[in-house]
Amino acid sequence: MRAPIVVVGASLAGLRAAEQLRAAGWEGPITLVGDEPHPPYNRPPLSKAFLAGTASSASLTLRPRPSVADATWLLGTRAVRADLDRRTVDLVDGRTLPYRALVIATGTRPRRLTCPGPSVGRHTLRTLADARRLRAALAEPGARVVVVGAGFIGCEVAATVSALGAADVTVVDPLPLPLLGPLGESLATELRDRHERRGVRFALGRHVTGFAGRDRVTGVRLDDGRTLAADVVVESVGSLANTEWLAGNGLDLTDGVLTDAHLRVGGRPDVVAVGDVARFPGLRYDGVPRRVEHWSIPTDTAKHAARVLTAHLAEAEADAGTGADFGAGVGGELAPFAPLPTFWSDQHDFRLQSFGAPALGATDARVLYGEPGADVVFGYHREGRLVGVVALGGRAAVAAAARHRADLLQQSPTT
Repeated sequence: MRAPIVVVGASLAGLRAAEQLRAAGWEGPITLVGDEPHPPYNRPPLSKAFLAGTASSASLTLRPRPSVADATWLLGTRAVRADLDRRTVDLVDGRTLPYRALVIATGTRPRRLTCPGPSVGRHTLRTLADARRLRAALAEPGARVVVVGAGFIGCEVAATVSALGAADVTVVDPLPLPLLGPLGESLATELRDRHERRGVRFALGRHVTGFAGRDRVTGVRLDDGRTLAADVVVESVGSLANTEWLAGNGLDLTDGVLTDAHLRVGGRPDVVAVGDVARFPGLRYDGVPRRVEHWSIPTDTAKHAARVLTAHLAEAEADAGTGADFGAGVGGELAPFAPLPTFWSDQHDFRLQSFGAPALGATDARVLYGEPGADVVFGYHREGRLVGVVALGGRAAVAAAARHRADLLQQSPTT
């Protein structure tokens, strides 16, 4: 049997990669390796509907396309090593998988605080198992909850927990405003105000120095000497890319897996990276390689990487006088990968909807629609050029932001 294309990572990015390989004409074997025991599922509801108890785990499961029904799934199995010269992947259970080509889709894991104190009562939120543990901890109403980190997940959790009836919800962050980096001062201030009007407290400009309690957490100590009472702590302090299994291959793993403008890794035509773990050049803006942890990126990267990979393999088979693993539709020149990042975040009764890269223009944010305190849309500019649009509010704001999406798409990527 011919070696398969091995996809390491069986979440959304891995699933989309397998589906797009089929769509690009690959008819040979595909093997997906995932460290979680679950089939691919949708993560965004974990901090919202699932945590609130209004969505079941079954409702989160992603339905694979019929085209990948014959793929081999190795779930609950972690890749521990890859040898890109030998084209093999070693698994934690001792098996070694040879591959024809490799798709790196291992995503990220939550960063943890290293402060002293007990660990019981401290939670992260990335996986279904994380969400189940946190939901169980919040089963009794009246809990005192401290969320460390005022990013997207932290703010979403704070909103959900507040609606569940927590006695007190406090968000701690070293920055002076929630989501200051991606939103800029004006919109971040508006976001803080809306949370506070709904009962969420903030301890901003503060660092956590430790956790109070003996057997479990009873409080969170801050650098100003205060201790915030806490029954449940949620740590949402960023992410780490899952790249350790790739060490020793001469790759740049500084922050994720560095790729070229076609998502190829280490100058190898048979290895690509997709999803959160890929650090690709931001050609639409400045060419600087960055990881982008938005929901749209797994699908966007998978589509491009699959076409790049199948074009290389089809050419290799043609040179060898074979072609048994390909159907129609392979080939064609591809422009460099230059996606338009998109994200949304539902918090309380409002939504943040973003197109582009607002963080690159956060120091020059201007109101495009509406006004603070109501539905509002900000445009973010870099050297006079619109690079991002963010809506805050209801349907009218989201629709207004979407109208500017075409303006962002029409701009020529930097090459």
